[in-house]
Amino acid sequence: MSVLIPDDIIRAAKMTENELKLEIAIMLYKQEKISSGKVRAWTGLTVIEFQHELAKRGLCINYDVEDFEADVKTLQSMRLL
Repeated sequence: MSVLIPDDIIRAAKMTENELKLEIAIMLYKQEKISSGKVRAWTGLTVIEFQHELAKRGLCINYDVEDFEADVKTLQSMRLL
């Protein structure tokens, strides 16, 4: 499914199409609707660029204890920990 945003909305927002796409992606990420990987895939940002965009907005990476425990298990299964 694709969403079409009329040009007059983009002009009224005084944003480029890519800026608006980034704002929508960050909003969805902030609401924990999509992952950082989905944001980066959709917007074409690198990990560092994404982190910079979050920092500009005073946002933190969504990373909780469950994420940490999953990462530890992954590293253990790879024998890296």
